[in-house]
Amino acid sequence: MSSTIRAVRIPEINGPLGLTDLTRPEPGAGQVRITVEACGICHTDHNIARGDFGDGPFPLTPGHEIAGRIDAVGTGVDGWERGDRVAVGWFGGNCGDCLACREGDQINCVNGQVPGVSYQGGYAEALVVPVSALARIPDGLSAVDAAPMGCAGVTVFNALRRTSARPGDLVAILGLGGLGHLAVQFAHKMGFNTAAIARGPGKESLARELGADHYIDSTAQNVAEALQALGGAKVVLATITEPSAMSPAIDGLRARGEFVVVGASPEKLEVSPYQLISGQKTLRGHASGTSREVEETLRFAAQSGVRAMVELVPLDDAPQAFSKMLAGDARFRMVLTTGL
Repeated sequence: MSSTIRAVRIPEINGPLGLTDLTRPEPGAGQVRITVEACGICHTDHNIARGDFGDGPFPLTPGHEIAGRIDAVGTGVDGWERGDRVAVGWFGGNCGDCLACREGDQINCVNGQVPGVSYQGGYAEALVVPVSALARIPDGLSAVDAAPMGCAGVTVFNALRRTSARPGDLVAILGLGGLGHLAVQFAHKMGFNTAAIARGPGKESLARELGADHYIDSTAQNVAEALQALGGAKVVLATITEPSAMSPAIDGLRARGEFVVVGASPEKLEVSPYQLISGQKTLRGHASGTSREVEETLRFAAQSGVRAMVELVPLDDAPQAFSKMLAGDARFRMVLTTGL
């Protein structure tokens, strides 16, 4: 085995992505090394690269939608072996000692780790992660299938199953991008009466293909009125990253409806107290999910047939793939592969 690996490096905030050789990392106590087979490119990688998470991680290797195999095990590791197929997502480990962890709320660990921020991420041939970050990949899912589920998949699956919606309820998915195209599939497979909301008539056929029962073109229809004509949404899941496009959908909720935000943005979301008080509606955000919840997402995807629509790109072409994601031209997840 070579003593070096190929990896993407970003030298500084807003710096260019470049390929380089790094020393092959060795796992320490409570860690494993993963040979990366696939890594999704998430829009949050851009937020990290532009410094939204500070300048501490730089120079950094991005990537938090990782799938591969364990190839080395550190001391004190039980239950994991070389050759195990694993995924690592946004949840890259937790401390186990803070109040959130002690309450069983590991996703809100105050010392929580994120691949590509807390340590080097998955735009590489290998990386080292703590065992608390590992999720097993079930039979029936390839590494390419599994990688996007570590962030995009678990985020929308978890968000939907944590709502009060039940099979048959109207659930609206706002946006049909990297998160949204998965959310429509999950909502359909979970038995919800699923409405997809996107821009333009050209996306309707895709939305229907993914399982949407209804399609609302936000450029031609009043979104709130269209949802109310369907009886009002029990849940609106906002997967887009433009808060200005989220606000119009709030009035499409039925009484005691929930507006759940998973599309990350530093911009402000406008909502009036009256919109929430009338009908006693709820507005809340939802984080991704723990490694255990990634496993549950992977199992559901394997059983139900939910899959990300991906474009495969070799690791050496990561800069071009990253640019394509930023331009909004990805359909729908760019996934880096190492050829292993």
